[in-house]
Amino acid sequence: MRPILERLIPCLLLLLAGASSSITTFILAGAILTTIGSAGVAMALTLAPSPWAVNEIINWLMGSLADRSFDDVTLAAPFIVVGLGLLMLTGPALDALTLGDTGARALGIDMARTRLLIACGVGLTVGASVAATGIIGFVGLVTPHLIRPLVGARPRALLAPCALAGAAVVLAADIVVRLAPSQNELRLGAAMAAV
Repeated sequence: MRPILERLIPCLLLLLAGASSSITTFILAGAILTTIGSAGVAMALTLAPSPWAVNEIINWLMGSLADRSFDDVTLAAPFIVVGLGLLMLTGPALDALTLGDTGARALGIDMARTRLLIACGVGLTVGASVAATGIIGFVGLVTPHLIRPLVGARPRALLAPCALAGAAVVLAADIVVRLAPSQNELRLGAAMAAV
């Protein structure tokens, strides 16, 4: 159920904001969906049938690579690969968008198609990843800043290196979390939020 909901959010975002709307409308639509999602999580915690179900929800919300197997990778990988493929198709449009919406349109970029590809690509990659590991935040915010000095600032050049570096950042953070001395295992999502 979670993977289906994770993939529906970009579609809901496009329906709510409209494919040709401004970036401000997109951000406001995202804030609305975030609030609705938070209310859904609170309701799930309230209506959980047992303390173990509450514990599972909390573990997923905190994100972790513990108890994950190659089966989780096999389930998530097809969606991630398709999503990355869609995002790679947007490379020239992303470069043009550095000039802003007006500049990109002047260069012949179809903004509605670009937004659709980006929303579907991000929805597939992030949805599959989050369904497999739980919420591990800030990887997408930290990684591009680490990679930008190495490959330059062009968005198209950052796509593939950021995908690989994001995985490396998550694995490095997981190793640090597992080696940290504590009675209870520190959750990866909480550690990444601290970064």
